[in-house]
Amino acid sequence: MAVKISDSDDESIVAEINITPLTDIFLVLLIIFMISSSAMLEGGLNVKLPSAKSGSLTKNATGTPLYISINKEGQILVDKQAADESALTESIKAALANSSEKTVIIRGDESIFLGKAVKIMDAARDAGAEKIAIATQPSK
Repeated sequence: MAVKISDSDDESIVAEINITPLTDIFLVLLIIFMISSSAMLEGGLNVKLPSAKSGSLTKNATGTPLYISINKEGQILVDKQAADESALTESIKAALANSSEKTVIIRGDESIFLGKAVKIMDAARDAGAEKIAIATQPSK
């Protein structure tokens, strides 16, 4: 609050609010949030999550992809053939050798653990798969 002193007999009080310090605080907080949010985003992987709203597959003219299915009991089928988890890479490699397209689509039950899906993805990558996708069904 400032007091205006003048030569006149009429002394009046001029009330002014200086918002410069408040603006400085807001700008500093904004910079802190911007830096901390970008640091949190850089810690993870760049992953584009599949959308379940569109369940349509794009068709390629080169061939059909290899389907790997997992049921809730953990049984794995590679191209409709039963596969053991210990020899999964060899099964996928043999199936990819017969296919002209090196794309693997995983059809997993929603109750399977993420660790099992990651093991299948690693085995597919080791077997020579160029693209890996997870099949979803359209939302109702």
